[in-house]
This record gives sequence, structure tokens and C-alpha cells, in this order.
Amino acid sequence: MNEGKKRLKGATILLEALEKEGADVIFGYPGGVLLPLYDALLDSPIRHILVRHEQGGVHAADGYARVTGKVGVCLATSGPGATNLVTGITNAYMDSIPLVVLTGQVVTSLLGTDSFQEADITGITTPVTKHNYLVKDAREIPRIIKEAFYLAGTGRPGPVLIDLPKDILAAEIEPFSADMDLKGYHVPSKGDSDKIAEVAKAISKSRRPVIYAGGGVITAGAGGVLRQLAERSSLPVVTTLMGIGCLPSGHPNLLGMVGLHGAVAANYAVDDCDLLLAVGVRFDDRVTSGLGHLFATKAKIVHIDIDPAEIAKVVRTHIPIIGDARLVLEELSNALEGYTVAQVGDWWDQLRAWKKGYPIKYDKDRLTPQMVIECVGELANEDTMVITDVGQHQMWAAQVYPIMKSRNFATSGGLGTMGFGLPAAMGAQIARPDDIVVLITGDGSFQMCIQELATIAHNKLPIKMVLLNNGVLGMVRQLQKYFSGERYNQIDLQGNPDFIKIAEAYGIRGIRVDSLEQVRGSISEAFKHPGPVLLEFAISPNDDVLPIVPPGKPITEMLGR
Repeated sequence: MNEGKKRLKGATILLEALEKEGADVIFGYPGGVLLPLYDALLDSPIRHILVRHEQGGVHAADGYARVTGKVGVCLATSGPGATNLVTGITNAYMDSIPLVVLTGQVVTSLLGTDSFQEADITGITTPVTKHNYLVKDAREIPRIIKEAFYLAGTGRPGPVLIDLPKDILAAEIEPFSADMDLKGYHVPSKGDSDKIAEVAKAISKSRRPVIYAGGGVITAGAGGVLRQLAERSSLPVVTTLMGIGCLPSGHPNLLGMVGLHGAVAANYAVDDCDLLLAVGVRFDDRVTSGLGHLFATKAKIVHIDIDPAEIAKVVRTHIPIIGDARLVLEELSNALEGYTVAQVGDWWDQLRAWKKGYPIKYDKDRLTPQMVIECVGELANEDTMVITDVGQHQMWAAQVYPIMKSRNFATSGGLGTMGFGLPAAMGAQIARPDDIVVLITGDGSFQMCIQELATIAHNKLPIKMVLLNNGVLGMVRQLQKYFSGERYNQIDLQGNPDFIKIAEAYGIRGIRVDSLEQVRGSISEAFKHPGPVLLEFAISPNDDVLPIVPPGKPITEMLGR
């Protein structure tokens, strides 16, 4: 430390450290133990967005991170404020989203005494964070912030929590810089060159290859090199829900999403392929039906992932490669230059026959959710971000919305969190204010975080909210229809409010659509309106997400093909 240096409060040092890491916005909700931090925020260039519930704050930070690739930052007070973040933290952890989560805490002298609004948030979140910290000395703040951003954003990304006692935020110390101390933390980069050469040889000999691309492709910024590889070697591509956008919709090599509600051609291709090149995926049960031993049984499986824990966790892997997806695919592309293009003409004939014979089908003579979503896609531009909640509308969006670029589709994949969509759309709009944000939601999910309409209205966020209202918990109803003998129970959302009146109460434009003829005009009107708009579409509870793989069945045994 230098003599005579001005002493600063821990809260000020914290904000300066955040600024150095590139943080430009915090989604937060204040509380008593955070008074020093909120006082310091008055003198900070970092923008603070006051959400209306802490869960809205963490989902907003999540949405911000998904559409930018930057680390999202959220803030909540101690006790219930911190515990209200847990669902959002878990959501980010499951989908490998980089967050730095700041929580207030009681003064250090009261830790462990069950004092007012004390909760052991580091203990609570240990299973669902990449790492977490309880700060016990203000001098640790610069190092911890630097480490937290590095941990959150490198390797397999994820949330990092920092718990900040009030006295640490209020303590005055002389500012100083600090280096990271992360012994044992290693970020894989390039993959094993010998194994990459082995993969190149396998591709050259394959007659029925498939690339299986997941969220790791998006995270690594590997969409461009994946596209080059697929085009040059005539490789068909299937994606996971999280991988949507790694190839533009309509690309001739793209077969669609694979799995529970996947495209028939994608599911058949994975089942029949002789080489499966899995990139940035975790073979989750929504793709494999939880039947790893029956998944892609005819194929030699290559698994490229930055997290060694994912290799061979679910399915047997013949060629494992630990490394950054973009770097590995670049080296693989170079390695393939020594080989002639594989003879896959017959394979493509079969794939095209499946695509033609089993398209996504829906009734176009009435108001259907798929038609609404397709119309939104036709009227939007290729930079439009689509954020979804969880349920039937999520799967319809995944099936039919034309996503043209990486990071333009954000949804809760692993945890399946109803209520994610509205606050995540806020975060996305704040992150990219010049691009259109479309929220696709249902009447069940919309009510989970509906209070964030106030945040949208106050900040004048021009989000276009597409509410598909069928008056029921649609996905649960569909499962009861197909797998519980139509014994419906607790899925009727009787007592739903008038959503248009609610929107108008917040000062948000509301448009209700209940006929096919109104659809295109209402969507066009919403896009022309400079502020937020709620578009409510009355759809039938009998519209199902098809195809669907029954529980315990392999992905080729789909209903509604």
C-alpha cells in the first residue's frame, strides 16, 4: 500500500473492481445490509436496474449473458433476498451461463447466530455454483471480483456467488490491486492432435455421419467453423434445444432439433448414423430418453467438450476430445484437408426423404400457436432475439421459429424454469437495445414473474410479448392426455386475469387476437409500436406439441409423426 492514499469503502472498491471487469449493468433489489453498496452506486457509472423480485434480477442477468456472451451481474440482499435467487442460479448452472451473483450478508460478528435475515447462502448454493465466496476482509474484494469473473466466463461457464457482509462493504481501506490465486484451475484449450487426426480419418471413411451440436458450440463462438466443416464435408447437423442458432434456420445441412420433441429426420438420422460427432453437448435425457445404451447404437461416437466430466457420462464414447469447441473444430477442419470428401450421397438421399416425408405439421386454417410463431418470424428480422418461457410454447418456438444467428434464441433448457422468459427478455433488451426482443410465453409461465412488467414499463423496454393463452398448463395437460388416460387434474387455470387490462394498468399497450384474420396485422402493429406491447392470442387447449417420444422409449418411437 502507498502512504497517504485515500481510503475507500469496501463498497466503492467493489464497484471499481466490477467496472474493471467490464460490468456495465447490475440487476438488483436493495435491502438493509446493502445500504453501503447502494450509497456507493450513486457515484458509480454502472447502471442499476431495479427489478420487482430477486428472481427477476437473476433471470435478467441470465438473459443479458445469453445474448451477449458477457458475464451477467445481479444483486440481492441477505436472507430471503438471497434465497430468492436460488432458482435462477440453478437455471444458469444447468445451462452453463456465466453470472456473478452478489448477495448482501449480516455483519461478520453475527455470522452463525441466526440473526435477522441471515442465511448461509454460500452453503445453500454450493451444489449449483461453479464457485462461491464469503468475503471476510475488504482487502480480498479486488482479488475475488477478478477471480469470479474469470471463473464464470472461462472453461465451462457458470454462476459464481460472492456473499458480502455489511461491515465488509462499509469498511474503509486503502485501494490496491490484487492478482488472482486460482491454483489447480485449468482451462482446456486445444484438443489432442492425435485424436483430432483420428476423427478426420473417421469422417473420411464414414458413409452416414451426423454432427450433433449443442450449447457448447454457441458458448465457444464455434458456429462459423461448424458451418464451414458441415458444408465442406457434406455433414448433416442436428442440434439440441441449447444449440439452436449454431446454423441458420433453413440451412440445407440442418435437419433440426433432436430428441423428445425433435424433428423426425433428426431423430432417425442419429439413430441410423455410423459416426456421431457430438460437439458441446451432454447427452441429456431429453435427447437420449434416458436410454444411453440405446442411443446411436450403430455409430462410432466422438465427443468434443471442454468439461471432462461430461465425457462418457451417459453414453459410451469412442473418441473423446477435451478442448475448446472452436479450436478443436478449426484443427479438425485443417486435418480434413488431407482427405477426399466422404461418399455420403446415398445418406443424403435418405435424409431428404425423411425431411420431406415427416415435416412439422399443423392446421393452417385456424388460429394455431405454430402459425402465430411462424408469422412473427416472417415479420421480424434476422437480428431479432427470441426469448421463451417453458412449456408447449417453448417447444413450438424451437420447432418453427427461424433463428438465423447464434445468441438470438434464449430459453431455459436444463432446469425448465417457468417464469424465466419475461425477466430474461428484459436482460436481453438492455444488453442489446438496438435489436428487437420477442418474448414467447404462455399464460402459466407469464404469471410466474408478471410483476416485472413494472420494470419493463419504467425502463421503457420495447419488448414484444407474445402470450399464447390456452387457459391451461398446456404441457402437463398434454402429458396427462397421452400418458395418464386423459385423467386431467389441476391443469385448468380458472381465474386467469384479463391480461390486456393488466398490461394497460402498467401503461403497456395490449392487443388481443382471437381470429386467424387478425394475426398478421396485430403482429405488424406491435413491431411498429415504439414501446412494449403485449399480444395475447387465444389458442385451443387441444393443440399439442408433436412429435413426442413417450417416456422410456427410444427417440425413433415418436407419436404424432
